[in-house]
Amino acid sequence: MWLINTRTFELEEFVGTDMPAYAILSHTWENGEITFHDAKAKLLGKQTSQGARKVVKACEVAAEHGLAYAWVDTCCIDKSSSAELTEAINSMFQWYRSSQICLVYLSDLKAVELDQVMYTSRWFKRGWTLQELIAPTRLVFYDHDWKKRGTKEDLASLLSKITRIDHGILLDPSKVYTVPVGKRMSWAADRETTRMEDRAYSLLGIFDINMPLIYGEGPKAFTRLQEEILRRSNDVSIFCWQTRENSRWRGILASSPDEFRCTAGTEDHVALKNGPEYTLTNKGLRIELDLASAGPNLYLMALYCTDYFKDEWECIYLTAIGKDSYARA
Repeated sequence: MWLINTRTFELEEFVGTDMPAYAILSHTWENGEITFHDAKAKLLGKQTSQGARKVVKACEVAAEHGLAYAWVDTCCIDKSSSAELTEAINSMFQWYRSSQICLVYLSDLKAVELDQVMYTSRWFKRGWTLQELIAPTRLVFYDHDWKKRGTKEDLASLLSKITRIDHGILLDPSKVYTVPVGKRMSWAADRETTRMEDRAYSLLGIFDINMPLIYGEGPKAFTRLQEEILRRSNDVSIFCWQTRENSRWRGILASSPDEFRCTAGTEDHVALKNGPEYTLTNKGLRIELDLASAGPNLYLMALYCTDYFKDEWECIYLTAIGKDSYARA
């Protein structure tokens, strides 16, 4: 792991468990960001671009908190190395969680009332910042002028309203893995990433998943993520999605996090903890559940979880496409 020395602005590498205390920056990318190679060439502190000034200020704020090191994604990952990039993305949730403090820089937030404009910040629309909000225990928000605007604890109610993440999860990140899979997916709905694959890769830590990165695979990345979740969990709320596509039928997996908008109110049921065993095969998902007839060649499958807002069981429609074979209707 590469860290910036907050006094010299030089990169230092640390390997294994011998890690110093560090601050970590959460932000949205802008013009003139400092790269790993810029930092290795000792240009940090010498460049005057908007991105460079941001990193320097983050180091200064970290030093004010008594921390000798800081981590910034723009310049602490050698993105020319696929192995290092894969390790960083698979470790990022834990890196944010292990930080002494996370500094959230909202570059588009001016000196106005937070509850009026905070929800408009680009930071709440980006895919990567979801895990950066959840993982750290100590998180502080700063506006465009680096004025402190509050902590995650202070702003928990407002943050919950903006992000649909439960108040308790924001205050205790260790509880994130107790939340139904479908509900966690709903937090990522309508967020954006520059690369399509990053919509899946930015969720690895939230589901405690590790997997190789294959840039260029497009929407297959999100399919792979769901398949990895299915291999490790029997939480059937992963099937609680709805599509806006006008197609005759679909597979059992969602095409993007956006299809989980409807699961924000999903609550687990006692049966969820003892959900059915299922396996992925070369024909799809093999699962045994009771079906209820809902019309000609149409069936309902209950998913052992309820919707808090509707106070009713979550179900999905299936249509038969062969002997003991069904597709999402």
